Amino acid sequence: MKKLLATACVAVFLTGCAGYRLGDVKPYALRDVKNIAVKTFTNNTYSPRVEVLVTNTVIKQIQQDGTFRITTEDQADAILDGVVQGIGRGPARAVRGNVLASSEFNLGVTVGYTLRKKDGAAVAGPASISGGTSFFVGDDPQQDERQALPLAVEDLAVRLVSQLSEGW
Repeated sequence: MKKLLATACVAVFLTGCAGYRLGDVKPYALRDVKNIAVKTFTNNTYSPRVEVLVTNTVIKQIQQDGTFRITTEDQADAILDGVVQGIGRGPARAVRGNVLASSEFNLGVTVGYTLRKKDGAAVAGPASISGGTSFFVGDDPQQDERQALPLAVEDLAVRLVSQLSEGW
């Protein structure tokens, strides 16, 4: 009787982890994709050199996530194409006593992307994703915005890579 009870307890305790998996949990459409090549994003904004910042940040985030490996186009299973569609700034907080002046702004970056197999078939996308941050304004608002831009791009990269590696 004790042996039967012990066996039943062990069976109950071992089935609690039955739904867990080790390793990456990619979307079904990306099950065969292990290596990704990231092309330099196209810049459709008036901000100079933002495409390089976005491309480098996305590559670093893919490497940090670890679901995919970064490689060259000839060795890649899929190629990520992207377009920086817009960079926008909007007021978040007014100066005390002057509602027309802002002391804090929200900065947003929008990117469109498509992940394609080598044959050109889209695996993920075309989709659009945004990232953002907020920053306080000092004496030079343009300089403050330039300093906040990498934070907004990093938020965008985290969202983009999460969408690719987890499907949401």
